[in-house]
Amino acid sequence: MEKLKSLTIFFPFLNDEGTVERQISYAYKIGKRITKNLEVIALHGGPSTDNTMGRILQMKEIYPDLIVIDKFRNTEGYAVIKHGLFSASKDWIFYTDGDAQYRLEKDLPKLIKKQKETGVDVVNGYKKRRKDSFWRIFLGNIYAHFSKTLLQLPIRDVDCDFRLIRTEYIKKIQLESRNASILPELIIKLQLIGARFAEIPVSHYTRVWGKSNYTIASLAKEKIIGDFRLYFRMRKY
Repeated sequence: MEKLKSLTIFFPFLNDEGTVERQISYAYKIGKRITKNLEVIALHGGPSTDNTMGRILQMKEIYPDLIVIDKFRNTEGYAVIKHGLFSASKDWIFYTDGDAQYRLEKDLPKLIKKQKETGVDVVNGYKKRRKDSFWRIFLGNIYAHFSKTLLQLPIRDVDCDFRLIRTEYIKKIQLESRNASILPELIIKLQLIGARFAEIPVSHYTRVWGKSNYTIASLAKEKIIGDFRLYFRMRKY
């Protein structure tokens, strides 16, 4: 298995009580094989209606060095990930969603192998086959084409939250979006400061706990409006 000098792994959790233990346990299990200098962050990303925060605190008892960031009062939706990104202290950052629709134990080593082969600064996954409802897949494909065309993104699947990023590049940018448009903003700003990208296919799995915190309509509205605002905002660069 390819190794990194140091690595931060973080997860944004929201209404993910049933997957907290799985994600954090695998972060330590796989992370310690990848690096001798590991940091794991659990980011509670909003007002969960289940026992997500309680489960995070239980994992803190098992792993005392687990860093817990509680953003219960978050009003920025998925833009809460900025707190995980900017809290990372190691050479590399890997993050993925807390809902376990991506499996770090299977695909994180592949990201690292790709980085070692190419020397790039960002390795982004793209879904081989999306395991969601028909309408989420259909509208997701339309959005992927729309965002890539509108914003001239260097990757094909900006919504694939399975990323390995060189931390020094994160420290050079500011993220302004207050919604899900933080994802294209992150990629654009990394590209603008010279970050090099590579992509690999990753597996996507059916949700095993709860449901998405967005409806199809609310997510589509937020992304489209947010991306147009991002487009005009980024024209100054």
